[in-house]
Amino acid sequence: MDYKSAGVDIEAGYRSVELIKKYVEETKREEVLGGLGGFSGAFSLKKILQMKDPVLLSGTDGVGTKIKLAFLMDKHDTVGIDCVAMCVNDVVCAGGEPLFFLDYIACGKNYPEKTAAIVSGVAEGCKQAGCALIGGETAEHPGLMPEEEYDLAGFAVGVADREDIIDGSTVKAGDTLIGIASSGVHSNGFSLVRKVFAMKADNLNRYFDGLGSSLGEALITPTKIYVKALKQIRDAGLRIKGCSHITGGGFYENIPRMLPEGISARVKKDSWPVLPIFEMIRKDGSIEEHVMYNTYNMGIGMVLACDSADADAVIRACEAAGEKAYIIGETADGDKEDVILC
Repeated sequence: MDYKSAGVDIEAGYRSVELIKKYVEETKREEVLGGLGGFSGAFSLKKILQMKDPVLLSGTDGVGTKIKLAFLMDKHDTVGIDCVAMCVNDVVCAGGEPLFFLDYIACGKNYPEKTAAIVSGVAEGCKQAGCALIGGETAEHPGLMPEEEYDLAGFAVGVADREDIIDGSTVKAGDTLIGIASSGVHSNGFSLVRKVFAMKADNLNRYFDGLGSSLGEALITPTKIYVKALKQIRDAGLRIKGCSHITGGGFYENIPRMLPEGISARVKKDSWPVLPIFEMIRKDGSIEEHVMYNTYNMGIGMVLACDSADADAVIRACEAAGEKAYIIGETADGDKEDVILC
């Protein structure tokens, strides 16, 4: 008896590492020391030390049950983008620049080509975020997970000068709320999605004119990464007072996280185009409007609070970064938990 007969194929692990090296290399920043295969990833702090008061920021997350869609569609090269996005978008909410990323793949059986496809997506997400993929782990769990399934998680580390941190403390009544468009459902609410739609090949492969794609393609569209947009705003000399990544909990849970006590948000629902996939989810699932806005991003993946005098310039900066942005409301006196959609 050996380890392979017990369900863990060490040779497959070696093969996976060889296949992913090229993807990892594409994400390399000048601060990265060494290469893939060591016991830890090394990242030089020399440039960070040039800041006045550097603060490290970190974020960790996974892809959630959207992974199930990847299994059903046998498409594994985009969920890595989702994984990176869920982490780096949280880092930029605090004003940080993502520096490096590590991933963790748990699988029932390591299929090297599938693992490489997953990591190719992670690397693509890192390139979009401008951070380096400096390490990771692929763990086989025979007997714990089905052979064809896996789970994916990761974490990002970023940095910001303390004076540039976005903490929401300066948000006041009358500030403008700007929403940056999402690419779709992103990586939240898929447990409900899987109840609304039949998760079968014929349904997922069915083309819908209203979506401009098949249902499966619309649902598996990767989460938007907002690092470049926030950097463009910062480089334009504009100050963002508050920033909220619209993830699980939708508008009602996430917007209050960027507000100080005594300040509430007023969001105008008709101020941006709700993506067709959300209308389809609402209609097919007979879901109440409040539940939709409490579960999904509804076409807005990031909400920013800024001084009203800066609003137009912030939108122009987002557009210069290739993103669509809209004035979607304003802040007002009131309970921070009292998000009003009107």
